[in-house]
Amino acid sequence: MDPEAFLDLANQVTKLKMYPYFEAAHCAIVCMYIKEDLAAGSHMFSRKHPLACWLSCMLSIFAGTILCNFLLGEPVLSIFKSSNQLLLATGVWYLIFYSPFDLTYKLFKFLPVKLVLAALKEVYRCKKVHDGVLHAAKLYPNGYLIMIIAGTVKGNGGAFLKLLERLMRGLWTPSAIEFMQPSFPTKACVAASVLFILDKKTDLISAPHALVYFGIAVFFIYFKLSALLLGIYDPFIPFENLFCAIFMGGVWDALGRALPAGKGDHTATKVDITKNGKTESGKKKD
Repeated sequence: MDPEAFLDLANQVTKLKMYPYFEAAHCAIVCMYIKEDLAAGSHMFSRKHPLACWLSCMLSIFAGTILCNFLLGEPVLSIFKSSNQLLLATGVWYLIFYSPFDLTYKLFKFLPVKLVLAALKEVYRCKKVHDGVLHAAKLYPNGYLIMIIAGTVKGNGGAFLKLLERLMRGLWTPSAIEFMQPSFPTKACVAASVLFILDKKTDLISAPHALVYFGIAVFFIYFKLSALLLGIYDPFIPFENLFCAIFMGGVWDALGRALPAGKGDHTATKVDITKNGKTESGKKKD
């Protein structure tokens, strides 16, 4: 591809408007996740507790902005000032949970449709991470950690509020804390936030900003489609295991387990020899 045409494509991606198509895809994926999390009880729950169902979906859909605003000291409910976004999210929620014969949900679960929705959602995720980093940079120009946190929670806020979202549905699952076992989207958002900071605050990245943005969007889309099609859910795990083995005490723990084991075997051998000696001597005396 011609470099100028490629750069023009990257510029167009950075200027894409998220409303309504990308936001609708985001809402659909989130509502589908909640419906699947309810499993067999989704039909009964949506009929008996429609308000709780709607609140949990809205919390998950707008979780990134809600949590980011909370951390940055801004109005938490400001996201709901846009009636268009709220109506769009409510419409998608209604179609997924209350369409006749579950037609909308079955259509969205159809693999080609699901792949398109997932790709659109990842473009939306990239935009949210970018906006979170830029917003935090305006408030705290030298707060690099704040920028990373803002970009991460805005890009994957639903995972951080999963505990609260499930609590709205009457479920208490303390093991669902994202900090205990960060998911791949969280790690990817951290990496994307760091790249956006390096692009904005340093000269380490010489590529145009549009190319950096486009590359991160492609990264999100590629690994999401890889998870759906190939089952590759977390490519960071091998690097994490290597890092933990070298720098987080893994090597020393392995040595510590190996050395006492060797001593134990040696001691056990001595004990067996002593016992055998006593037995033999005892037999001779008898």
